[in-house]
Amino acid sequence: MGLYDTIIYNLPEVAAPKQKRLAFKEKLKWTLVILVLFYILGLIPLYGLGGNALAQFEFLSIILGASFGSLVSLGIGPIVTASIVLQLLNGSGIVKFDLTSPEGKRRFQGTQKIMSLFFIFIEAVIYVYMGGLSPQQGIPASILVFQLIVGGILILFMDEVVSKWGFGSGISLFIAAGVSQSLFIRALSPLASPTNPAIATGAIPALVQSLPEDPISAAINFGAIVSTILVFLVVVYFQSMKVEIPLSFGRIRGHGVRWPLNFLYTSNIPVILIAALIANIQLFARLLQNSGRAWLGTFAGNSPATGLVAWLTPPNLVRGFITNSLRLHPWYNSDIVHALFYMLVLIGGSVLFSVFWVQTSGLDAHSQAKQMMSSGLQIPGFRKDQRILERLLNRYITPLTVMGGIAIGFLAGLADISGALTSGTGLLLAVMIIYKLYEDIARQHIADMNPMMRKFMGA
Repeated sequence: MGLYDTIIYNLPEVAAPKQKRLAFKEKLKWTLVILVLFYILGLIPLYGLGGNALAQFEFLSIILGASFGSLVSLGIGPIVTASIVLQLLNGSGIVKFDLTSPEGKRRFQGTQKIMSLFFIFIEAVIYVYMGGLSPQQGIPASILVFQLIVGGILILFMDEVVSKWGFGSGISLFIAAGVSQSLFIRALSPLASPTNPAIATGAIPALVQSLPEDPISAAINFGAIVSTILVFLVVVYFQSMKVEIPLSFGRIRGHGVRWPLNFLYTSNIPVILIAALIANIQLFARLLQNSGRAWLGTFAGNSPATGLVAWLTPPNLVRGFITNSLRLHPWYNSDIVHALFYMLVLIGGSVLFSVFWVQTSGLDAHSQAKQMMSSGLQIPGFRKDQRILERLLNRYITPLTVMGGIAIGFLAGLADISGALTSGTGLLLAVMIIYKLYEDIARQHIADMNPMMRKFMGA
């Protein structure tokens, strides 16, 4: 065993449960514990924090599952960044892992954890020393860096706890928690808006208040509510679309199953990765501007003004149409071209990460065929041969990977430019995460629930 393998095998990790299948109550308990802990950590301010130039980036904090200025200011950023880099390296063949063997999977997961720890340290240093989070006078900057590193490591292990002991993954849980909190505040908060004390912060109370006196504001709020509902309905519809492949048990005649392949084959993972990548670009652009190196663009106040960051920030076409403020000239710098560019970036990135995710997560035709064979399944009318299964699955998996990536990127872009109540991409992710969680619970734990819970789940 080499030095690198020795390091991987001695990395601290959350112990996996000894039993193969955890009970519903056990998973629910750990998921809720981690969720409450995540909210608590988001309320603990960094000791010695002076200036917080990142507080304005609410969109980034939602996508990164972070709360800037708190102990979890890094959020899931380092974990997702490590995943992006490792997938690109593995997908391009620069670094190769044999993900069909337990040893290869262990090396892949260990490498991802090492890279996550590396990015936790790097991002903590960048946030502080590039002016994103400034210490108070007399407080060493290293104190802030240390707190950020501790918070990043806590998030890393909390993600591991959810992955092994709870439902889904911690990354998905933290994104859904942040989006749900933002959506609840923006939809229902009766508190006064800081920009207009006469109007409530929440869109629904604001709509009722502004309807008789300010029809333009009422129309904007109504458009945001409708956009949010439409995004929710369309995502749920797409999530329910699937292709079912008929298979039979080779030794039991007359009995078979239908193996489902979802239209959104790689689920929400690709859009999480591309959204996190865009969020990191915008964040580092601000930090670079603060340090006098505006290589990625500039900001005017809280809004991107020029360069790449401006093009990676979606325009609100619905608000522009209602207020008659859409930029249409010159055509190459119009809001329409801007929106198309943004959607193309999301679609292209989602397709790219869909392909890489299929290759690295055991969703490719070879891995799926191997799983079917181990379950005793085969194609009716064909001999039991893994190569035949692979050829059949390739006819479905490759198109679904590309089409699903295009669809999820298009939906994310459409949600962003339509002016939904919260970040459009974040809303899309939250709906998909919650729907996927519902499906997993209904499929795996319906028998563990009490009758009232089963009725609620529709069983």
